[in-house]
Amino acid sequence: MRTPGNPPLVTVFGGGGFIGRYVCEALLKTGARLRVAERHPKRAWFLQPLGSVGQVSTIAADLERPETIARAVEGADAVVNLVGIFKGNLELVHAYGAGKLAAAAKAAGAQAFIHISAIGADPKAQSEYGRTKGVGEQAVRAAFPKATIVRPSVVFGPEDQFTNRFAAMAGLPFLPVIAPKTRFQPVFVRDLARAIAAAALDPRSHGGKTYELAGPEVLTMRQLNAEIAAMAGKDPELIDVPDVVASAIAKLGFLPGAPLSSDQWQMLQKDNVADGSLPGFKAFGITPAPISATAPEWLGRFRKGGRFAPRPKYQSAG
Repeated sequence: MRTPGNPPLVTVFGGGGFIGRYVCEALLKTGARLRVAERHPKRAWFLQPLGSVGQVSTIAADLERPETIARAVEGADAVVNLVGIFKGNLELVHAYGAGKLAAAAKAAGAQAFIHISAIGADPKAQSEYGRTKGVGEQAVRAAFPKATIVRPSVVFGPEDQFTNRFAAMAGLPFLPVIAPKTRFQPVFVRDLARAIAAAALDPRSHGGKTYELAGPEVLTMRQLNAEIAAMAGKDPELIDVPDVVASAIAKLGFLPGAPLSSDQWQMLQKDNVADGSLPGFKAFGITPAPISATAPEWLGRFRKGGRFAPRPKYQSAG
């Protein structure tokens, strides 16, 4: 890094979000200094007790307002872009904003730029999310050729909107399953965060590379629902929703218990798994944890008696 003898300074865009809090935690454990960039900095204030005095600072910045970016990356040794949205102007945030941030980081002299994309990112993707993520990767590479691009599968963890949502829905007698055969390779947020932090602090090893980071198990949507329900101590009857019905629901933009947009339905038409053509966790020396090894810790609150109740016995569907 370009500050010999001093802890590196890492600017993390979106550090106050679900994945961001774990990336910041991993960076802080190394002794790095953090500058957390958020549209509303108070969203990241909870991170300050995780570091020592003066180790964490926050700053107002917004990818939808490029004029706010330069000050956030000034003097940074590394910049991490975790910003992603499912609603709103995806092109502006995922493509234009990511490119502007990468260019600003390069101009500021940063040695590392870590861009969080997604498995399935492709400029030719049918879904707007996948397409804009793909265009964003191109914009980042053009502005910062030695950037590290990280493509995770669906991410799970204590604060996620994935396992927690399915566990809450599992309290119903019947649980509708959209796209039951679509396959996923869920990745634990702490494993992902450790890899992102390592890439930010070691650009010589990871700069210019693209990684697909996925968990150790490939599970269908139906298997995921069954596992999550079991970990939550629930036993609903799983009902596969016919594609024609799910497509109609997507056009209306809502499924009882969970929103489903047309774009999300498009995303569910393709498996969300690593294809093996790109390096993964092995390059970071990390053995990723399966969902069954970690999720029972926070899904216990859905069981009768809460997290102090005995854990139910179940077989992994993987």
